[in-house]
Amino acid sequence: MAAAGEELTGAMASGSGSGDSITRRSVASQFFTQEEGSGVDGMTTSERVQELIINKDPTLLDNFLDEIIAFQADKSIEVRKFVIGFIEEACKRDIELLLKLIANLNMLLRDESVNVVKKAILTMTQLYKVALQWMVKSKIISELQEACWDMMSAMATDIILLLDSDNDGIRTHAIKFVEGLIVTLSPRMADSEVPRRQKHDISLDRVPRDHPYINYNLLWEEGKAALEQLLKFMVHPAISSINLTTALGSLANIARQRPMFMSEVIQAYETLHANLPPTLAKSQVSSVRKNLKLHLLSVLKHPASCEFQAQITTLLVDLGTPQAEIARNMPTGKEPRRRQRDDPDSALKKMKLEPTLGEDDEDKDMEPGPSGTSKASAQSGAQSDTDITAEFLQPLLTPDNVANLVLISMVYLPEAMPASFQAIYTPVESAGTDAQIKHLARLMATQMTAAGLGPGVEQTKHSKEEPKEEKMTKPESVLIKRRVSVLGQGQAISVVGALSPVCTLEEEAPQAKRRPEPIIPATQPRLTGVGGRKKIFRLSDVVKPMTDAQIESMKLGAVRRILRAEKSVACSGAAQVRVKILARLVTQFEVGLKEEVLAFILEDIRGRLDLAFAWLYQEYNAYLAAGPTGTLDKYDACLIRLLSGLQEKPDQKDGIFTKVVLETPLITESALEVVRKYCEDESRTYLGMSTLRDLIFKRPARQFQYLHVLLDLSSHEKDKVRSQALLFIKRMYEKEQLRAYVEKFALNYLQLLVHPNPPSVLFGADKDTEVAAPWTEETVKQCLYLYLALLPQNHKLIHELAAVYTEAIADIKRTVLRVIEQPIRGMGMNSPELLLLVENCPKGAETLVTRCLHSLTDKVPPSPELVKRVRDLYHKRLPDVRFLIPVLNGLEKKEVIQALPKLIKLNPIVVKEVFNRLLGTQHGEGNSAVSPLNPGELLIALHNIDSVKCDMKSIIKATNLCFAERNVYTSEVLAVVMQQLMEQSPLPMLLMRTVIQSLTMYPRLGGFVMNILSRLIMKQVWKYPKVWEGFIKCCQRTKPQSFQVILQLPPQQLSAVFDKCPELREPLLAHVRSFTPHQQAHIPNSIMAILEASSKQDVEVKEPVPASLEEEDLDALAQAPRPAQDLIALRLAQEKALKRQLEEEQKMKPLLPSAPSARAGPPPSEEAMDFREEGTEGEAPNIFISMEEDGGLTEATLLDSSQEGPLPEKVGRSPSSSPPQPKQKEEPAGVPSKEDRSPQPPGPAREEEGGEAASETKMDS
Repeated sequence: MAAAGEELTGAMASGSGSGDSITRRSVASQFFTQEEGSGVDGMTTSERVQELIINKDPTLLDNFLDEIIAFQADKSIEVRKFVIGFIEEACKRDIELLLKLIANLNMLLRDESVNVVKKAILTMTQLYKVALQWMVKSKIISELQEACWDMMSAMATDIILLLDSDNDGIRTHAIKFVEGLIVTLSPRMADSEVPRRQKHDISLDRVPRDHPYINYNLLWEEGKAALEQLLKFMVHPAISSINLTTALGSLANIARQRPMFMSEVIQAYETLHANLPPTLAKSQVSSVRKNLKLHLLSVLKHPASCEFQAQITTLLVDLGTPQAEIARNMPTGKEPRRRQRDDPDSALKKMKLEPTLGEDDEDKDMEPGPSGTSKASAQSGAQSDTDITAEFLQPLLTPDNVANLVLISMVYLPEAMPASFQAIYTPVESAGTDAQIKHLARLMATQMTAAGLGPGVEQTKHSKEEPKEEKMTKPESVLIKRRVSVLGQGQAISVVGALSPVCTLEEEAPQAKRRPEPIIPATQPRLTGVGGRKKIFRLSDVVKPMTDAQIESMKLGAVRRILRAEKSVACSGAAQVRVKILARLVTQFEVGLKEEVLAFILEDIRGRLDLAFAWLYQEYNAYLAAGPTGTLDKYDACLIRLLSGLQEKPDQKDGIFTKVVLETPLITESALEVVRKYCEDESRTYLGMSTLRDLIFKRPARQFQYLHVLLDLSSHEKDKVRSQALLFIKRMYEKEQLRAYVEKFALNYLQLLVHPNPPSVLFGADKDTEVAAPWTEETVKQCLYLYLALLPQNHKLIHELAAVYTEAIADIKRTVLRVIEQPIRGMGMNSPELLLLVENCPKGAETLVTRCLHSLTDKVPPSPELVKRVRDLYHKRLPDVRFLIPVLNGLEKKEVIQALPKLIKLNPIVVKEVFNRLLGTQHGEGNSAVSPLNPGELLIALHNIDSVKCDMKSIIKATNLCFAERNVYTSEVLAVVMQQLMEQSPLPMLLMRTVIQSLTMYPRLGGFVMNILSRLIMKQVWKYPKVWEGFIKCCQRTKPQSFQVILQLPPQQLSAVFDKCPELREPLLAHVRSFTPHQQAHIPNSIMAILEASSKQDVEVKEPVPASLEEEDLDALAQAPRPAQDLIALRLAQEKALKRQLEEEQKMKPLLPSAPSARAGPPPSEEAMDFREEGTEGEAPNIFISMEEDGGLTEATLLDSSQEGPLPEKVGRSPSSSPPQPKQKEEPAGVPSKEDRSPQPPGPAREEEGGEAASETKMDS
């Protein structure tokens, strides 16, 4: 350590000896910015320097103080924090240094770094007490000490204001400072708790009341005001959890160390308990309540809490504290402690020093002793506004009134219990007792007082009015008496109407009048000798010397006469001479005369413009005649007055303002600023900018200076000013000589977007430095207005935007994407530069390119060249399918189908946009793009997506989007889709879901769906388990229409249908029994056996084909020619019977309106109910069984009709079906193969009849 000290001393001493401040600073900086890895005890070099200078060798403090303090401007936060710590230690070592260092500390308190400010607040917490003790001990107070203490007080006030800081940490440190300030500026009592570290700290009881500078009462009022600020801060509704926890602890410390504030602290705790901030989360509420309980227990231990034990105990019970714990924390030895607490009154009175008579009389009125204050505060605490309101409410809280209050308040209760209330709620103990009623009254009183309601608030207001008036009058008299010697003559002015100061006024007034007296006698002898002069008759004796005022009056009169002679001079032909005379006179004389001429010119500026120009050129000529020493001040003032006067006139339609600006010999900076203000006036924007334009073209020597003003206006906050400036600039951009400057200015503003914060140039400052404010949408647009206006004229600029975009922050990117649309449309999709940007999309600019593509293709179809560039970008460089969305309508059908799996996995909003483009449903004007896929092809393509490439959930959502477009997917389109899907092999997994959904949307497709189901039987639908499951559900939902289809199933499959839906057996059997005997004869016995199996369990044993047959027997039976022919005939008969039945029902329709087969489905809103009731109770309707291979995606998701909207109710109502049975894993035995079933000759006839039945059903519906 000593070696380090010697090294520092030697290094700095050598620097000092050489006089080289730079070397000395650089050597010193090494000790503050570098750390020695092998230092003693790991101390940094800066800590070693502080230890050496302050503790080991304080004689070095004066020598190196300035060098160390110079580092307060260092860019390192840690170095600046070290400087603050050094200031604290140095001032504690030698308090006289505070006179020199207080300004440095004040500057560091306003540092831009949060950590530096927090360190400064901690230092102020210590130095305030040290400074107060220093001032108290000083018998003679110098002016420097007064200034130092005033700055210290101002800094304390600034720190109190930091309670409203935006930073949580600064607010926390400010709370601790206010706590220390309150403890320091209040007297220490006998029962005050004194922490060991603060045992020797100063408090208000050590401040003498007759101190020549420190005012005891003023400090006492500041302490109480600080407490009020802390209390207001703690009950703020937006206070954070950390700040609230800190404030709770500070109040507890204040109550224990200064018992006279016990009442205010307890009342603050009550208010907080009744009004917890609504912004706190549930966990934060629990934490705050826990801290509140701990602090209440600590306050309860204090002897001074005896008067408030009832309130504290009630609060603790509400916070869930056991009675045993409350009893353990009760104070002991209350009476002796209370007597001890009263003793300090007399002790403090003895401590008072005997002041002078005058001051004693003043202070007695103003300064109540600390004991009196504490008693008063205790009384106010006992009878505060909350207590008064509580006493008023308590007798009113009868059971009837409370019941009515509860009933009324239930209307305003939220539907869900707030988290804050749930966290603080505790069951009410001893409800109805006097203690509980009193507590309820206090809770209500606390909330009413916080809202400014109740009798307590009114009484408190009235009680405070009279003392405030007394306090406002008495301190004023005291201040006047104490400042008599300082005020001097000013005091006489402030008390002119009083009796006592009149003497002073009379004594001092003659002194003020004696100064002009010698002037009057000096002229008296000349006036008395006038009679003798008249006798000599000499002109020089008659002429009297004139005063300056008389000379100025004569000048003004002469010029006024010349001005008024305008008409007469014009008639005589001497107008030009008169103008020259006036111009020369005005140039030579002073301001008063110039104002007169200016007012004359502005009265009729159109007729007196020649005089204005003559005056301007005369002033300019005087400037040139003065040579190098001449200044433009008079010329500039003349031009400014003239232009400003014109600006105040109504709008000059004949362009007088422009004429003056263009014909004046020189445009000064001030005059240019007037022109700028003229441009910023929305009523004269065009005239001002026309003037600027003419200056640019007609004064080429300074055209870029004038152009810069116009360019600055392109980012003006007023829309009219900005748009007008952009119009002028776009015209000037076409001029070759100005093009480069305008482009450079626009790109410079664009480059500002790469800064992390907006530069100060955007806020009107001259230097390009960053400010702490974040980027906003308005500041971003300021940088873009000019660039975006030029972009449609110079397409090459688009590459600069892409380069800036990749480096900008997210907020800037969002704003760019919002404002880029119109300029990109102005470029057009055939722009070579835009196509080049698409082709060479920079990394990080993908969203910008995508936005450009969307802007170009929103209302017009993409061009082939644009499609080619996007296709190449997608396939060769960036395989992001989002690039294809804007050009989807330009791609081939094959490409769109290949991209579908990736497209439908995007965000739902993006998928909606994709389908809008493909279906032609986006809301745009002039959209003539032709989609490569028609609606039917799109829906078929979605069904054919491989589940390996895309999850089934995304496919289902995509099909839902299609079905949502009812205008596009009509019944005809869906019929074609179902027809084509049914003809595919293998059958698509979502086929039956689409069939059911189509039938839901268009119930009149019932006949067509029956035809589809019949053809699916021919395609052996049971070989596709998932489709088969949907087939059964469809039959179940469309009964009794589906009975004719079900009867076409082979016995094995019919049995499987009954296993899945046993409720179909009885209606189907009744349907078959309604046939004629001839029709029933065509139904095979095996079918009848399955139908009748529910009523006769032994029928299965008597059937020719028992259920226990081997697979070979079933195959032989199914392939026998005779049964197949019988089955065909049976189906033909069934269809004819159904046709006749439909005709009969059609005839009976007026008589039987409720027949299910002859009724059209009700509105969709009524139809959804029936289908949601199917399936297992309490579950979503399941149409298919679960699919393990889809990773948890259930068939309920595949065919849950509730996702698509309402379903038809009357297609076939059935009772609730039993839960779906597990699917059969193997192909059922005995089922005829496709080759044996489908190519039968009667098939076409059967289809034809089925089609007729379907058409009839469609007509019925």
